[in-house]
Amino acid sequence: MGARRDEEFVEFVTAHRHDLVRAAVLLCAGDETMAEDLVQTTLTRLYLSWGRMSRAKSQLAYARASLTHALIDEMRRAYRRRERTHESPGQLAGPGQVEGSDPHLRQVVLTALATLGPRQRAVVVLRHWFDLDTAETARILGCSVGTVKSQNARGLAHLRELLGDLERDFFLEVGL
Repeated sequence: MGARRDEEFVEFVTAHRHDLVRAAVLLCAGDETMAEDLVQTTLTRLYLSWGRMSRAKSQLAYARASLTHALIDEMRRAYRRRERTHESPGQLAGPGQVEGSDPHLRQVVLTALATLGPRQRAVVVLRHWFDLDTAETARILGCSVGTVKSQNARGLAHLRELLGDLERDFFLEVGL
């Protein structure tokens, strides 16, 4: 029984780890190190709850929900103090990169996402990058549909304000 569980889990991770890392990079506003840590935390949680997850309608959706919860849990911790650098070491590459996207625009978008709070960022990412409806987003975040709508509206307004002249290119890039 345990061997089959391990086999199923390895198959899931092999098939979806890349997608989870890309999602985590967006949720972490480009912080790839934090995104990797978040994915590891999520995979640990998923392994421990594999029985529940294996019965889920969509295992990837379940994993994304778990990833989002792990981010919110991590950001709530009082001891959380992250070092911030002012200079980027160059173009970020790797699993979080959107294929075909402009690297400069990508960095601008990730910087803008970083200015949103974790829950607001999660709402914007879930609604617009993963194309989830308000009800599914509310279910994942454990809040009301009204909260999702207001957080989404505030988040998008903040992004529009920050992006100014780049707004048109940004919203075309991400499909908003």
